[in-house]
Amino acid sequence: MILTESKSKEIFQKACEVLPGGVSRNTVFRDPFPDYVESASGCYITDIDGTRRIDFANNMASLIHGHSHPAIVEAVIDQMKKGTAYTMATEIEAKYADYLCNRVKSFDRIRFMNSGTEAVMAMIKLSRAFTGKPKIAKAEGAYHGTYDFAEVSQTANPDNWGDINSPNSVPLVKGTPKSVLDEVIIFPYNEIERTLAILNRYSDQIACVIIDPVPHRVGLVKGNPEYIEAIYKWTRKHNALLVFDEVVTFRVGYGGAQEIYPVSPDLTALGKIIGGGFPVGALAGSADIMELMNPRFGKPAFPHSGTFSANPITMTAGYTAMKLFDEEAVANLNSLTATAMNQIQESIKLADVPVSITGAGSMFRIHLKANPPKTYREAFQSKEVQKVLKNLLDYLYYKENILLVNTCTCMFSTAITQKEVDILSEAFLRAFKELKQQIIEIQ
Repeated sequence: MILTESKSKEIFQKACEVLPGGVSRNTVFRDPFPDYVESASGCYITDIDGTRRIDFANNMASLIHGHSHPAIVEAVIDQMKKGTAYTMATEIEAKYADYLCNRVKSFDRIRFMNSGTEAVMAMIKLSRAFTGKPKIAKAEGAYHGTYDFAEVSQTANPDNWGDINSPNSVPLVKGTPKSVLDEVIIFPYNEIERTLAILNRYSDQIACVIIDPVPHRVGLVKGNPEYIEAIYKWTRKHNALLVFDEVVTFRVGYGGAQEIYPVSPDLTALGKIIGGGFPVGALAGSADIMELMNPRFGKPAFPHSGTFSANPITMTAGYTAMKLFDEEAVANLNSLTATAMNQIQESIKLADVPVSITGAGSMFRIHLKANPPKTYREAFQSKEVQKVLKNLLDYLYYKENILLVNTCTCMFSTAITQKEVDILSEAFLRAFKELKQQIIEIQ
């Protein structure tokens, strides 16, 4: 239940005087006010009013081991005593780079930065520098951070998305220059013939085709292997790069989601889990492409730096977290997530509601429709659907003390056990029964 008087409410009222909307990121806003954290450990968060919740969001998929993992905390404290950032290189930067390059076959070289957005931005700029071509191509609805070019058509809707055979490049932010839109080619995800036909129209201008192997906003549906391979072959033929955004999906497999495909990307943008709970981004890929960032022999084609890039706190936390997320840990977490999906499917069946579920690895998403979507346009939610989805999320949050990503998505951590999975599936059963009529009416 929402407390009429609470410490969180008081803080929020003051925050609204100094922060737009009272928050620094819209994803944590909750109507009528967000709750403020007191502490968090493992898979549980306690707010300052004393309510304890199970965390299935894990800071938007970034906490692969949940909160305050003892090994990460200890390693970071040790490093903090030595300093947090320097205008010098650190050994842990080289050590962590070596570890990740040995972990993923497509990683010859890697550069660290501070966010997934920055990693995608660098990936686009490096692709242009390498190919000498200006345009990028991305899937309709795919989220790739907040760079002007990367966010085009992120929230396209029926009023502006245009013909499926030639989707419009739709701005996210008011005032986005038309010149930005002109450099971004939009294609429908997982549709081979349509995608190739669109790419062919701009074959001499496209620097890279950006693929999220399991795009959250598109519906959290895996890219079909034949689709990924077809785009790979197209890029070989037309002097373009196939680049992956694995900021979210790197958790899917030991070597990222890319390990499930028969082809490898030229470049990969990383973030989230590789920071061990701290801000991080990284760009990795083929040695000949990454060489364009090399400053050893004069000014490189792509000069790159960043005040906090590869800072020792993030490097220490990330290295510790990823060493813990070994092949056994990946397999165990994916297995537990599959169990959760099966149990929620059973809850859907028992409640007899038109609901479906999609996902991969250690993440899944609930859709308020009987058939799971295969494309962004199928996954698109009307205002009526969004309203019911909010009611579902609020029920789980306030009545069941469960926190999910605001798309009704779960991003599991290794701190979650079968106990929490049982609580989750039972909570979904009660929620589906409570909101059954609302769910039926929006079909």
